Amino acid sequence: MRRVVVTGLGCVSPLGNSVEETWKGITEGKSGIAAITRYDSTPFKVKYAAEVKNFDASKYMDPKSARKMANFSKYAVAAAKMALEDAKLIDNKEVLDRTSIFLGVGIGGFEVTEDSLKSYFETNKTRIPPMTVPMLIPNEAAANISIAFGIHGATHTIATACASGTDAIGDALDNIRSGRSDVVLSGGAECTQNGFANLGFAVLQALSSKWVDAPEKASRPFDKQRDGFVMGEGGTILVLEEYEHAKARGAHIYAELLGYGGSCDGYHLTAPNPDGVIGGRCMTLAMKDAGITPEQVQYYNAHGTSTHLNDSGETKMLHMSFGEAAKKLHISSTKSMTGHCLGNAGSLEALVCIKAIENDFIPPTINLDEVDVEGGCDLDYTPNKGIFTNVDVAMSANFGFGGHNGCVVFRKFQA
Repeated sequence: MRRVVVTGLGCVSPLGNSVEETWKGITEGKSGIAAITRYDSTPFKVKYAAEVKNFDASKYMDPKSARKMANFSKYAVAAAKMALEDAKLIDNKEVLDRTSIFLGVGIGGFEVTEDSLKSYFETNKTRIPPMTVPMLIPNEAAANISIAFGIHGATHTIATACASGTDAIGDALDNIRSGRSDVVLSGGAECTQNGFANLGFAVLQALSSKWVDAPEKASRPFDKQRDGFVMGEGGTILVLEEYEHAKARGAHIYAELLGYGGSCDGYHLTAPNPDGVIGGRCMTLAMKDAGITPEQVQYYNAHGTSTHLNDSGETKMLHMSFGEAAKKLHISSTKSMTGHCLGNAGSLEALVCIKAIENDFIPPTINLDEVDVEGGCDLDYTPNKGIFTNVDVAMSANFGFGGHNGCVVFRKFQA
C-alpha cells in the first residue's frame, strides 16, 4: 500500500491567521470566542461566536478575485497558499498541474445567501447580485484554489456536515493510495457568521447562549454547565503526499496519515444515535485501516461539541472502540478554544493532531471545571492545562448532522 505523509500545513482560525498563531493559542489554552462583531446580534438570543479576526484577504489573493468569493472561499485560498508555501510547492507548476483537491464544506456561502435573499425580497423578487450562485455553492472554495494556483487534478467537495473536513481527508488518503494522485490538497472551509445561521442553529437549540457576560467560557465540552456549541469559522489545508514522491523532492514530513474510517448512523436528521454503536464503528474502522490497536493511540482529539448529546455519546463510543485502553487515553476537545467550525472542524482538528505529534503535547480542554460524570463523561479530557508527553499516534473523529461519522489516524513519521 502506498504510504501517505503530510508535507504542508495552512490555517485560518478563530485563534489566528496562521498555523503558528493557531497552535500557540491551543498550547496556551486561549479562547477565540468573544462577542459577535460581524453583524448586529441585538435581535438574537446568541450574542457570541468564534470569529476569524483581522483577516486581510489581500495578503493571499488579488482584491479583484477576493470580491468574487464568499468568506469560506477566501479562507480556503489563504490556507492553501500557506500550505503550498510550507510544502515548497507554490512555484512547482509541474507538480501542481497533477495535484488534486479534496475539500470539506458543510454549507458554503451562507452570508451570500442571506444578503441575496434580502435583495430578492426588497426588490419585489426582481433582483439579486449577479455573482450570487457562483459565490455561495460549496464547490467554489476548491474551484478558487484550483484557479489561484493552477491545480488541475481531480477537484472534489465533500459535504457531510460537521464531518466534512475529516471525510475529505479520508477520501484524499484513498485517492493517493490508489495511485490516482501523488499530491492532494485536503481540508475544509466554512463561514456561518451571520444572523441567518445564528437563528437557524439556535432554533434547533444547538447553540450556547447563557454566557453573554463571559463568552470565553461558553464552549465547555464535557463540563456540567455546558449548554451548546459556539459557532466557529475558518479554513485548513493539509498537503498530503505519497511518501516516495515526497522523499524524492526532499520534502519536510510532519506526520504520516495512517488510516480513515467512516460510518452513518441512519438514525436522525440532527441527533446522534445515543447508543453510540455506529459512531464508534468509524473509530474501530480507522484503527483497523491504520493497522494499529487501541493501546497504541496516545491522543484522541474529540468532536467534543459542548452539547449534552454529543459529549456523553462520544464518551460511550470511546469505551466501545477502545475498551480498557479508553481509561488511559489522553482526550481533549479543542472546540473549547476554537468553537465549532462545522465543515472545517475535522480538518482543523486533524492539524491539531499533527502538531500534537510534532511537539509531543496534549492540548487542553479549557473551561472544564467540573466533569459531568453523572452525565456519562467519565474519561480523561485533559482539563484546562495541556501536558507534554510522548505522542506517537493521534486520532480525531467528527460527527455531523444526518449521522455522518468520520475518523482519521496520524502517526509520527518513521522512514
